[in-house]
Amino acid sequence: MRAEVVRIMWLLIFFDLPVGTKPQRRDAARFRNFLKDDGYMMLQYSVYARVCRGEEAVSKHLERVTAKLPRTGSVRALQVTDRQYGRMRLLLGTASPTEKTAPKQLVLL
Repeated sequence: MRAEVVRIMWLLIFFDLPVGTKPQRRDAARFRNFLKDDGYMMLQYSVYARVCRGEEAVSKHLERVTAKLPRTGSVRALQVTDRQYGRMRLLLGTASPTEKTAPKQLVLL
């Protein structure tokens, strides 16, 4: 019996949400909280990423994000392989504690 190879993928969510009114701020906060509760780590204030086990998991999480979209604003998703994600370079600043522990999480999968 052959073991199935699982391709580790990263799903990145980028968003620019209006926060001019109280309802807009509430919608933006709900969306950010959903992402955090769904296992995404914050790379920057409006950029979140999560690791997924294969294309099916990416599709599942894209459906979940789509179901929680705020009423207004701009939300984009980008899917990259683990190798592509690993080639990302931090040009200024320091990695957050969550980012520093992310590679260790991959070992658990």
